[in-house]
Amino acid sequence: MTNFVLVHGSYQGGWIWQQVAARLRTAGHTVFAPTLDGCAERRHQLRSGIDTTMHAAEIAELMFYEDLRDVVLVGTSSGGMVVCRAAEQMRDRVARIVLVDALALFNGERTRDIVNRSAPPPFGLAAGPSREEAEKGLFADLEPAMREWVLDRYTPHPVGCSMTPVKLTDFWDKPWDATVIWCRRAVNPGEAHQRRAADRLKAKWFELDTGHYPMLSMPDELTRRLTNA
Repeated sequence: MTNFVLVHGSYQGGWIWQQVAARLRTAGHTVFAPTLDGCAERRHQLRSGIDTTMHAAEIAELMFYEDLRDVVLVGTSSGGMVVCRAAEQMRDRVARIVLVDALALFNGERTRDIVNRSAPPPFGLAAGPSREEAEKGLFADLEPAMREWVLDRYTPHPVGCSMTPVKLTDFWDKPWDATVIWCRRAVNPGEAHQRRAADRLKAKWFELDTGHYPMLSMPDELTRRLTNA
């Protein structure tokens, strides 16, 4: 069986992987879906300095302290940046990387350089849309019951994760067994950005006909992709 580490994105926590994690565990896999520093149930830990480098260090340490080997490292949305940095640090423990409609930035790029948003740059320690904005925007394509469940759980994200440039040394120069999954109905990060990552990684390419949250809208199909990619 396989060790999976599932990394969430912005406005999320480990909770977003609940359905996929349950399916993977039922199939006998070991699954970790941690909530990153300053997010969701860890929002009380919010402070200055949290960025994707710090989040990646958490994932790298998780793999070390749990002594995980042959890990399938999965990142969605801004969690893609976390996965790239963590994989670079724990190369000998990572068997495969899966980017699920994810940001996969080159060294020195920022989320704000890639994601198409009309909102002004965030300020403070964390930022995110209001519940009403999230209901009509981010989560509009979810089924009503699922949308309400998500709206009760989403939280602002540490601003350093979008404003601080990504730090990578040689991730893009190393060979990886990688898969990129593009969600056709998602506006961000968009097909072109994910094609760039797939081309650079020489990755397998899959498409899902859904929005930015396939772990919520298509958990069965996404689980199949994670186990068979």
